Parts: sequence; C-alpha cells; structure tokens
Amino acid sequence: MVTLARLGADAAHASDSASIRPACWAEATLSEDPVAVARDDERWSCSGAGQSFSIAAERVLLRFDIQADQTPPRYLLSRRSALEAVHLLAIDQDFTTRQTSLPAASLRSSMAGGYFSAPLPVLTQMTRHVVAVIDRPSHRMTLENAYLSPVDAGADTDDLRFLLLLAGLTGMLVMPLIFNAAFYRALRQSFVLWHSALTLSMLMTIVVTSGLAVVFFDPPPMMLSAMTTLIFGLTISAGLMFTHSFIEQGKLHPLLRRILPYCAAWAIFLSLFHASFPFVARPVQSAVYTAAFAPVLAVFLLSMIDALRRGSRAARFQAIGYAPLILVGLIRIVTGVVPGLPSTDAMLLFYFGCMFEVLLTALGVADRFVIIRRERDRARSEADLLERLSETDPLTGLLNRRAIERQFEQLRADHFTALAVVDLDHFKAINDGYGHHIGDEVLKAVAVALEAGPDVRAYRLGGEEFLLMLRGHDVEKEAERRREAIPTTVASGVPVVQGLVTATMGITSISGGESFPTLYERADKLLYEAKSAGRNRTRGATGET
Repeated sequence: MVTLARLGADAAHASDSASIRPACWAEATLSEDPVAVARDDERWSCSGAGQSFSIAAERVLLRFDIQADQTPPRYLLSRRSALEAVHLLAIDQDFTTRQTSLPAASLRSSMAGGYFSAPLPVLTQMTRHVVAVIDRPSHRMTLENAYLSPVDAGADTDDLRFLLLLAGLTGMLVMPLIFNAAFYRALRQSFVLWHSALTLSMLMTIVVTSGLAVVFFDPPPMMLSAMTTLIFGLTISAGLMFTHSFIEQGKLHPLLRRILPYCAAWAIFLSLFHASFPFVARPVQSAVYTAAFAPVLAVFLLSMIDALRRGSRAARFQAIGYAPLILVGLIRIVTGVVPGLPSTDAMLLFYFGCMFEVLLTALGVADRFVIIRRERDRARSEADLLERLSETDPLTGLLNRRAIERQFEQLRADHFTALAVVDLDHFKAINDGYGHHIGDEVLKAVAVALEAGPDVRAYRLGGEEFLLMLRGHDVEKEAERRREAIPTTVASGVPVVQGLVTATMGITSISGGESFPTLYERADKLLYEAKSAGRNRTRGATGET
C-alpha cells in the first residue's frame, strides 16, 4: 500500500510538471460560434490557479496559454464524464485558427485512470493559445482536471510501474473469491455471497477507473464513465447487503436492519438513473446525485455504531475495513456539494480503501466461518449427547428400546445372529417386600450380570425386562451363561435380598429379512412358554434349558 501511494504520487507529480493548466474560462451557448467567443477577450474569466468553474452554461471554453519555450502539447486530457462533444482550437499569434471537433463517441480513453484524451490540432511556433470547447459537460471535474500534455498520460515509466502494481493488487482480489467459494460450500450463508459480490464489484471498479480497462479492452470513455457510475452503485449496494446479512442476530437494531436493503435499492436506482440520463438536470445533476448518497452513508454509519455498541464481533472487522472508503465517501460528498470547493474523487485513497476493506472483511468472513463451525460442532455434540441420553436407561446405564429399534438393521448387517428376551422372576415381590430402592439395586446388578461386550449388546426394555443381541459361534451358550450369572451377581451386590433372584429367557435366531417387532414377538412368546413351564429356564428354537 505504501508503494502504491508513492508510485501514484510520483506519477501525479510527473504529470503536473509537464502539463499546461487552463488560464481562463468562458461560457457560451451552443448556437454561438466558438471561434468568435474565443477571440472576445471580455468573455474570459482569468482568476488564475484555483479558479472556480461552472457547468451551468450549455458550452464551456477553457483557454490554455502556450509559451514559446515550452514543449508543444499534443493532447487534451481530462476526467471523463458525460458530455456531447469537444472542439479544439489552436490560435496563432496572428489569430490564425485551426479547429478540430470530436463528438463524445470519438474520444479515446487515456491510460491515466478515469481520463479521456483528444489530439490537438497542429501547433506551430506561432501558436499562443489552445482553446478547449466542451459541449454540455455534466461534471465540474471535467473542467477542473483538464490539462494539455505532450504525451498521453500513462506512457512514462512511473505510470507503467504504478499500473503494474495496481494490476497485481487487483489480481489479489481474486483470492477472497476463491476462499468464499470454499466457505459457501461449508456454510451456505448469504453473507458469503454478498461479500463475493462486494469483492467482485470493487475489482471491477479498480479495473474500470484505472488504465487497466484501456490496456485490456480499450472501450470508449463515455462507456467507461457510465460503467463507473453503475459499478459504484453496485458496490454500495453489495456493501450494504453484506452488512445486513453479516451482522449477528440481536447485534443490530431491527429498524436499521430493515432499512439497509432499501438503501441498497436506492443506491442501484441512483446509479442506474444517473448513468442512463446524465443530461436530465445537467447543471445540478452530479451534485444532487452525490448528495443523494449522504443518507445512505448516514444509515451505514448508524448501523456500525449501533452494532459496535451492542458488542458485534463482525462490526469490528467492518468498521476498521470500511474506514478508508467512508473517508473517500465523505470527501466526494463534501467536495461535490459544497460550492467553491474543487471536486475530487480521492482515487489513490479509494484504491487503498478497496484493498484494505476486502482484506479486513475477508478476515471477518473467515472469523465468522470459524465461529459458525465451532457453534455447529458444539450443537452437533450436544445433539449427539441428547440422543445418547434419550437412548440410555438412566438407572442401569444400558441402552433402551428406542436404541435397539434404531440400531437393529445395522446390528443385523454386523452379523448379530440371535435375539434373547430376559425377564426377572417374581420381581414384584422384591419391590413389595424390600421397597423400590432395593428393586432398583437389583436391576443394576442384573445389568452387570448381562455383561455387554463386542459380541453381546444388552438393553433394558422396561421394568424387569431386558434384551440381548448376540453373535458368534455359540450364541445360545453365551446367552445362557449370562442368565445363570444373575442370581450370583444379585446376591453379591444386594445381600439384603433373601433367596435367589432368578430370570427366565426366550431366545430366537435372526434370519432372512424379519423385522425387529417380528423377532421380538417370537422371543417374547418363547419367554412366556418358559415361564409357564416353571420359570428360571430358557426356551429357544432347539428346546429348553
């Protein structure tokens, strides 16, 4: 950025040292002969450096005085804006006049950013004045920045180095677009798209307002002038919509958030109207157009202040990133509206502001990306935890019926080949005789006896009923070993219970595509057959144990 500023200042200084600025100016109507006006000394206003120009008249004449010892100029250069035609007069010492006329469509874009150039008539050693006659100028900068030069701007070494550096910095703006494409794939957030639109519009602004457009495309200056106006509106609109979508919920007053899209639409309308109809109210239109952005700037500043006051993290990146561009906006509004001040667009500061803004807001987008990913990971972890809690029996720590119903197809795919239903015998008598707290301790001991492992999954279906899913070479033997461990485990863990606590089990094999309800119903039927046969036993497909 320092190099950009230095090269830009060097290029401007080099241009000033070789240029000839207007010494006088005059006003006329389109019906008057410009040669006659140029020869009428009483029509000229010659207030020297810093003179104030007006575009109220239909035709404005600028007179450049040529010194005999100066290098003869060859081009008129000035800031491009909408106009109808340029007439150039070369007036010799003996009042011989040579004239060329160029309609707006015949002007050429200059390598100097934002300027047009027009070749002068033949100048001789006797030439003392060059008069530039501009028909229906639409902006004071066309008059204020006009000068004569022996070469087209942008042709010397400093200009080319400045243009090369600007091209490199412009290319760097492509990187946030690539990052945003990756961010959007992960986030699907609208602010990423608006930041891409903002970055793209700034990239286009730098290309169009600098000599890069001339190098690559060489469009007519009037087309570039209209494009500059349109892209400026798009940039303002994209920036406002980025703020609207980027500031966190609850960190911006609802009224300000609702107003921002209307301001974005207003910016588009202003630029579209001004670019399409530049001569509707020509003498005041540019000033009115510039002043019409003041409410937009005010709403944006209020939004930043309010968001910062509410502790918005996103607003910090925007407030810092937009600071140079806000300063550019203030300079343009003040110099474009206040009478007597020369208009300036602060292009060097604008270029710096574009780079600075994109850098800071890109960091802001990356910061939001990290925050959103962290929040999503936390939410996913909490959801997983809640799901595990919803599928876990709080008393025994075993999975519940909801878990087995969700996991059943995966367990079948993992080659679990048997399902067993286990029910404690006479458990109601334990609750009635010892109390429910002792009954709970018995259920915990049963969960320990069922001993879940890599080839065994244990679930509590409710009350005193449990379920086993098994795989391996001898699933019935594994299930029976666990059922037979229940009395010993309960006696050791809950010694207050007198007598053995036994269990009855029904077990069935998993085959084909049978659903969990079908298999459970078959195992439950085998369980009740075993209970009817006297309890404390197992009934399976191969018989009773």
